[in-house]
Amino acid sequence: MSPRKNLRVAFIGLGAMGGPMAQHLLSAQFEVTGFDLSAEARERFAAVGGVPAETVAEAFNGADVAVTMLPNGKVVQDALFKDGAWQSLSADALVIDMSSSAPNDTRELAERLHQKGLRLVDAPVSGGVKRAVEGSLTIMAGGASDDIDQADPILCAMGGQIFRTGPIGSGHAMKAINNFVSGAGVLAAIEGVLLGRTFGLDPRTIVDILNSSSGKNNATEVKMKQFILSETFGSGFALGLMAKDIRIAADLSKALNLQLPTLAGTADAWDAARHALGPDVDHTKIAQFVKDQA
Repeated sequence: MSPRKNLRVAFIGLGAMGGPMAQHLLSAQFEVTGFDLSAEARERFAAVGGVPAETVAEAFNGADVAVTMLPNGKVVQDALFKDGAWQSLSADALVIDMSSSAPNDTRELAERLHQKGLRLVDAPVSGGVKRAVEGSLTIMAGGASDDIDQADPILCAMGGQIFRTGPIGSGHAMKAINNFVSGAGVLAAIEGVLLGRTFGLDPRTIVDILNSSSGKNNATEVKMKQFILSETFGSGFALGLMAKDIRIAADLSKALNLQLPTLAGTADAWDAARHALGPDVDHTKIAQFVKDQA
């Protein structure tokens, strides 16, 4: 991989997460060409000094590294292979998939890229829009050690903590596990507060006590008062994405012949909420679904 000042990076997906992530690469002096289906996203990228492209192939042209930050693995594969876009990348280019994808699909993608002389690191993120803007994301990187070494300067420009999770696909597996635990915690917090409120406890007092006790979790700390009790429902992470990630974890458990009833039930609950509320609402709005079902 060439020195940073000469390194050409293609960034595909300039949305709420990808936009600020790509901007951090620009701030770190990488040369970045970006593509998004949204013309407005491309214009915002150009306004902060990025080079917008009209197509994926144009963004890939001569790039040493291609970063994808897209809704799911299918979209990633379409971006890479539709109309032969991958052929525009430099020889032996490194693809860094920062989307949330199914780990077994990631292994298949790595093999497909290998056959074309390209390499893959899966490096999904946690932290939401706030930490994408801050450049403090947690990044879970799976792949060959040498490939992660080469990806490290790029990942460090966008993240606060970089964890090496193991072979290819392990980053995406870890992301799915994380969102299962997170999503289960959201449901537990919502149901616990609903239980207490129905009994006659003050919801804010419930949250305060949970946060001073062993029931504390991410949802009680940063979601319950801020987005759920306030009914602003504005965490910045869509319900459909949470449901997708948890379903990836549930599908992985089946592929590994594991019977995990809490995981299965959590996946079913989030899928039901997605069906009832739609995929684009904020994931904290599942509180309304839980209340309606109670």
